[in-house]
Amino acid sequence: MRIVVFIVTLVALAFIGFVGINGYFLGHATAALLKPGPIAAILATAEPPTDPLALGYRGDPMTALSLPFQTVTLETPLGPAEAWLVPAAGVEVGRAIYVHGIAGAREDGYRALSLLHEAGWSVLLISYRNDSSAPAAPDGSYGFGLTEWPDLEAAVAKMAPTDSDPKLLIAAESMGGAILGQFLAQSPLATRVQAVALDSPAISFGAVIDHLAAQSGKPLPGLMAWTAKQVLPFKTALPFAQADVSTTYQAFPGPLFLAHGSGDRIVPIGPSQSLAAARTGQTVTIWTGADHLGSYAEDPTAYRAAFQDFLSNIP
Repeated sequence: MRIVVFIVTLVALAFIGFVGINGYFLGHATAALLKPGPIAAILATAEPPTDPLALGYRGDPMTALSLPFQTVTLETPLGPAEAWLVPAAGVEVGRAIYVHGIAGAREDGYRALSLLHEAGWSVLLISYRNDSSAPAAPDGSYGFGLTEWPDLEAAVAKMAPTDSDPKLLIAAESMGGAILGQFLAQSPLATRVQAVALDSPAISFGAVIDHLAAQSGKPLPGLMAWTAKQVLPFKTALPFAQADVSTTYQAFPGPLFLAHGSGDRIVPIGPSQSLAAARTGQTVTIWTGADHLGSYAEDPTAYRAAFQDFLSNIP
């Protein structure tokens, strides 16, 4: 009997150790991903594409799309941040702001810019804290929207200075979706936004950790993710339990566009599909099999048609 107890104890300790070690390293890796340096180093090794609509292209709007633009300054809480303003070619139909994802850049918004510009919109492509053209965050980390949303607020104040100004469309991708969600939940200027366009939005930090655990290929990903979530508070002071903006987008009263691919290895498609199912307002979706932010590249024709349908729903 003692041998049985001893074996069971050993197995239990091994189980706890396996889950604990893997969960710790996942938590540690997740915290590291929230630092600009490691991600920038990975991206720096990639050869930039020559197609301005491809993710990773770098170059200003004139170089990329032959679109005249102005470089403007946003007065964020941390200091001045640079943005590119691309005016409408003719009569301005509306004004839009583009918010890129973690370790991204303004150029990542050229897909949205091309669609909006041809429809008569003026577009502001912003930078925010930890970008090369904006101040660094005091703790040197990304905040999954919890710290970045005031930088978006500065952009909204620039494009719609008063409540009587025309309301805005905001397009956001990846962690930009978390930033926009926190802005809509917390900013007194949130009512100045009339429409939202999301692509591969990271609307739940917990779901991203669950997804990363599942993508690891290790056994017991659910327990590993749970352990990682217990480790994270020791790695960062940010209240990541508050980093879920699903209900904010569910309650958003204006038109909403949502694109996501089932092959996304970074942000799971599940929360996006649940969001679309829970919405009662005007919602246009496009689901593909693409990887992160790859839905436009997989089917440009369908993506453009869906986006144009979305724009037609905006008053």
